[in-house]
Amino acid sequence: MTTTPPEITDSHCHLDFPDFEGQLDEIVARAAGAGVTRMVTICTRLKNEPAVRAIAEAHAPVFYAAGTHPMSAADEPLATVDDLAALAAHPKFVGIGETGLDYHYTADSKDIQQQSLRIHIAAAQRTQLPLIIHARAADDDMARILAEEHRNGAYPCVMHCFSSSAELARAALDLGFYLSMSGIAAFPKSQDLRDIFAAAPLDRILVETDAPYLAPPPHRGKRNEPAYSAHTARIGAEVFGMDYADFAAATQANFDRLFSKAAQYKAAA
Repeated sequence: MTTTPPEITDSHCHLDFPDFEGQLDEIVARAAGAGVTRMVTICTRLKNEPAVRAIAEAHAPVFYAAGTHPMSAADEPLATVDDLAALAAHPKFVGIGETGLDYHYTADSKDIQQQSLRIHIAAAQRTQLPLIIHARAADDDMARILAEEHRNGAYPCVMHCFSSSAELARAALDLGFYLSMSGIAAFPKSQDLRDIFAAAPLDRILVETDAPYLAPPPHRGKRNEPAYSAHTARIGAEVFGMDYADFAAATQANFDRLFSKAAQYKAAA
């Protein structure tokens, strides 16, 4: 007798990347076999939104979000709040972003990154869809801007692939935001990061792959795919000292609360 794995959601992946070309049926099927019954594929350049939308339309378990990645902010036309809000009319469009700040490789464009981030926040305030944040080597500015804009109007938010400082984690949690656990949290040398997650409330934790990047052990160094979010979720269960099924159920409830449009779509389907 085969047992069905607990259901989880890959809250952040990039299924439009060339790594997956011509393989999406198999990718989605392997995800389902691992218990990954939903995934959110993320558009990082708005000119690619039609192709990302088509993936969501073609695959029942796939939802999507769109925005301008901070590392592309200087190379792409600046989005407008109206542009982003208009996308929310699609029934499977469930989040704004990814947006954020990345000073690791692209510090020279930090001014335009900050401008782009504030536009995406305004779209999240208008639509009340969750803002999806990429943060790297920019903790102080990130915490400041998120808080400043939150005072202007509340918005839901997830710190995707969280691997920043305990201080930024606390700042985000204090605003009511969520932290998403990627394969980085499963790397052997990531104990400090696991400690940050362990100190966070269980009801603010999501799991993701960021596929095709950051595959968790035992696939580290290979192409990541949504099925592998189950490996990260098992590490998450260990971090919280929980049975895997209970941790999976908690992250599902968290996803449904934050990405309520996706949860309601399932109910209406």
